[in-house]
Amino acid sequence: MERLIPVCLWLILALHLVLRVAGNAEGDALNALKNNLADPNNLLQDWDPTHINPCQWNNITCNSEHSVTKIDLGNANLSGKLVPDLGLLSNLQYLELYSNNISGEIPEEIGNLTNLVRLDLYLNVLTGHIPATLGNLRKLRFLRLNNNSLTGQIPMALTAIDTLQVL
Repeated sequence: MERLIPVCLWLILALHLVLRVAGNAEGDALNALKNNLADPNNLLQDWDPTHINPCQWNNITCNSEHSVTKIDLGNANLSGKLVPDLGLLSNLQYLELYSNNISGEIPEEIGNLTNLVRLDLYLNVLTGHIPATLGNLRKLRFLRLNNNSLTGQIPMALTAIDTLQVL
């Protein structure tokens, strides 16, 4: 019996650590974004990856299951690049990063955000093509990518999104 107590305590600790790591995947994705952005106004200073979930962070909204549904960082004077990790935020509905100085390409992984209804990347310095994977966003109602330096054609897959009202 004495041997069983340390084993049980070790298992409880291991389970706690596994759940903590698994429960913070969204925080890890947001932290990856933070690490790729310059934030002169310190809007992201409370984005702490050691928190169990990011629902208390500034400019983040979550649903009742403590899953991230909105990133609202429009007109925040941010610069840097978007990260593929954003595609891990499976319950994200609103990604608002308009009117910043974000550069680089739009990650293909944004197309994994199948619950997204609003993607607003207007007025940045994004380059490259519009990913065809954005055609996977079947719930998308609002897509604003203008006033960037994007090149190429608008993917035909975007024309098949019946819910899209603003392009």
